[in-house]
Amino acid sequence: MSNSSGHNKDNILEFLVQAANKHDFNLDITLNVKGAVITGTLVSAKEYFSTLSSTLEGGNDIAQMLSEELDQAEEIAQKNDDTEANFLHMKDAKVYCGDSKPTPSKGQILWRGKLSEIDGFFLGRILDGSDQET
Repeated sequence: MSNSSGHNKDNILEFLVQAANKHDFNLDITLNVKGAVITGTLVSAKEYFSTLSSTLEGGNDIAQMLSEELDQAEEIAQKNDDTEANFLHMKDAKVYCGDSKPTPSKGQILWRGKLSEIDGFFLGRILDGSDQET
C-alpha cells in the first residue's frame, strides 16, 4: 500500500534519529524543511527533554510544573528508544530562510521537528561568522 499524501519519512534519516535516541550520540546535521534550512546538532529525545527541562527548572511554579512534565517525557522517550521515530531533535540550531541571517543565532536553541516534514538533509552544519572561535 503506498502513501499518496507525500508524507513518507526518509528511512536513512529515521535510522540516524533512532541511533541517536538509542545510543545518545550527537551528530552535526543540516535539514531542508519547506524552503527553510535548519542547521545544528542532532541529539537524542532524552537529551532534548533533559535540556529543555533544565532551562525551566529555576523558574516560577508553572515553569517548575512544566519541568516535571518534561522529566516524565524524557523517561518515556528513554523507554521507547527502539520504536519508530517520528520526531527529530536538535540543539544549537539555527534557521535560515532565504539569504537572511539565521534566526535565532544567540544562546542554545533547541529544535524539534516532524520527520515526515523534512525534505532533505546533509551531514555537517553550516558555519557562519558567529560560529568561529576567537
